[in-house]
Amino acid sequence: MSATMRDVKDRTGLSLATISKYLNGGNVLPENRILIEKAIKELNYEVNEIARGLVKNKTKTVGVMVHDIECYFSGKLLHYIGKELRKRGYGMMICDSCNDEELEAENLRFLVNRKVDGIIVLPVSMKGGFLKPAKQDKTPVVLVDRSFQDEEFDCVAIDNKVAAFRAVDLLIRHNHRDIAVIASDVEYTGVERIKGYEDAMRQAGLEIRQEYIKKGRHSSEVGYEKMKELLESPNRPTAVLMGNYDTMLGGVMALNESEFSCPEDISLIGFDSLMFTGVVRPSWYMVVQPMEKMCEKVVELLLKRVEKKLDEAPVKMCFGTTIQEGESIRRIE
Repeated sequence: MSATMRDVKDRTGLSLATISKYLNGGNVLPENRILIEKAIKELNYEVNEIARGLVKNKTKTVGVMVHDIECYFSGKLLHYIGKELRKRGYGMMICDSCNDEELEAENLRFLVNRKVDGIIVLPVSMKGGFLKPAKQDKTPVVLVDRSFQDEEFDCVAIDNKVAAFRAVDLLIRHNHRDIAVIASDVEYTGVERIKGYEDAMRQAGLEIRQEYIKKGRHSSEVGYEKMKELLESPNRPTAVLMGNYDTMLGGVMALNESEFSCPEDISLIGFDSLMFTGVVRPSWYMVVQPMEKMCEKVVELLLKRVEKKLDEAPVKMCFGTTIQEGESIRRIE
């Protein structure tokens, strides 16, 4: 039978009030703290977090909704978020939205009904209407990586437009003029990255050719299909910006099946320096996001909301990116 607070009381001779105060993070006399910790260890006493949550109206649990758990980028974010939550004594409840807006709305209601203290969202939707139950319940929400077109929420992300602009500008500075992009037109990051591509081309006085803007949800399947289209085009581009990590995987598979090689026939730059990029040859030029720092800030911001340490105005944190050099871009002479 599990030990109880009364067992700790009997072992230490202290009052239940003193023991409860210690267990709930309050200050007790140093000698009492030593007695309580010794008794807890000897009795293998474990705090009943459910009961504590009912008393304090806190579950010490954060819900985390991701757009697609199969995406390696999502998995890496979950790793860093979980690591940061553990440091702060919180658990994590993960929900996979499977790139489905209806399932995303169901997941949100599920987490609100489970009375999580706050919710971190890597959204599928471009609009924030599905978060209405959290707003009504006053459950804090922080977005990571993506924001909405219609509503302002706390958000931690990169400036996707600037990141893509800098990537295309690098290609232009290597004297490329026929530059394509493969990116999503239904996800916030992809939409912004296409805008950055267009801005860079426009600023350089280069023609924006619609056949060079290949759109579709960020996935390896879309990357594969759209790269094949570009490689088979009679007006094949000399360089391609890959819109995200999964798109890049598909694009590399298509290139490997073709008669062309990188960077001799086509130059490439991608997003997110994750595991795959360390094993392919040639090494890739990559736009790198500070994922760990972003996740630290996401958790910090959410818990400040949970603890009511911020005013009502939404907070937007925008991180810069770096470009990791590689061998996948050829200079055109």
